[in-house]
Amino acid sequence: MLVAVVSLLACSVWPQPVFAADAIVRHSFLGVGKANRVVIVDEQGAIEWKFDMPASDGWVLPDGHVLLALYGTKQFPNGGVVEVDRKTDKILFQYQGQQKEISTVQPLPGGKFLVAELGPQPRALVVNRKGEVLRTTPLRCQKQNFHMQTRMLRMLPNGNYLAPHLLDFAVKEYDPATGKVLRSFATDDRGRPKRDWPFTAIRLENGNTLIACTNGNRIIEVNAAGKIVWSVTNEDLGERLFDDACGAQRLPNGNTVISSYHAKGRQVKLFEITRKKKVVWRYSGMNAGFHHFQILTTNGKPLKDNTWK
Repeated sequence: MLVAVVSLLACSVWPQPVFAADAIVRHSFLGVGKANRVVIVDEQGAIEWKFDMPASDGWVLPDGHVLLALYGTKQFPNGGVVEVDRKTDKILFQYQGQQKEISTVQPLPGGKFLVAELGPQPRALVVNRKGEVLRTTPLRCQKQNFHMQTRMLRMLPNGNYLAPHLLDFAVKEYDPATGKVLRSFATDDRGRPKRDWPFTAIRLENGNTLIACTNGNRIIEVNAAGKIVWSVTNEDLGERLFDDACGAQRLPNGNTVISSYHAKGRQVKLFEITRKKKVVWRYSGMNAGFHHFQILTTNGKPLKDNTWK
C-alpha cells in the first residue's frame, strides 16, 4: 500500500490520503474535541471553518448550520447545546445544561433535538427550538462518576434510544416512553481491566451494533444476541492507530472511520478501515485528537442521509 504525504497546508495540517486499488481516498469532515475545539477540514487538509468552543458531539445540518454538544464553559457552566451559523458564527439556538454535563446531541425531525444530560439523574431529553423539554427518559447507569455515564446517545429509526454507558461496560437500548431497557450489549468480554468502555454505538442497517471501545483500543460489531461478529485492534492492523477509540462512523461503502482521541502531534487522529481490516485513509493533522467527527464528503461527493455515527 502506497502512502502519499501531501504538502503541508494551512494551519499545520498533515493529511495523508492513501492509495488503494489505484484510487486516492480523500475526506472532508467536521471534528469536535476539547483541545481542537470545532473545525471543518477540507479534503486537502486545510481548516475551512473553526468555532472556538469545546465540544464533544456535532453535526453539519442540511442547511449548513452546525449543531454542537458543548463542554462546560463560562457561558455554559453545565454544558449545553448550540446551533451555529457558519457564515456569521452567530448562535441561532441554545440549551443550557441543568445538571453537570451535556455529552451528546442528535438532530431529530421537526426541529427537535435528543440530548444526553449527565449528573445525579442521568437522562435523555427531547428539546424543541424554544429550549422546552418535551420528553425526559431516565438512563440506567452508575451515578458515582458523572462524566463517565454515557456518550453518543442516539435515537434509532424505530424510535428507541441507544446509549453507551462507559463504566457500566454496556450499550443499552431503551424504550423512551417507559425508560425500560429492552436490550443490553456487554463490552467487558476481555475483562474490565482492558477498559473497553463503550463510547459510540451505531445500529447498522443489518441490525448489528457497531461499538467503539475507547481505552480498550478496539472496535467491535455485535449481532442482535450480543455476539461479536467482527472486531479490529491494533494487532489486526499491524500498527498503533487505535489510541482511545472514541468516535466512529460507518460509511455507505461499508468502511468504518475511527477517531483516536489520545493521539498527539503528528500521530494519526482519524483512520478508515475496510471490512478486511485494511487502512485506506488516515488523517494526522491538528495537534490533538477528536472526541467525535462527521465525514462530510469523499472525493468531492457529499455523504447524504448518513446518520451512522
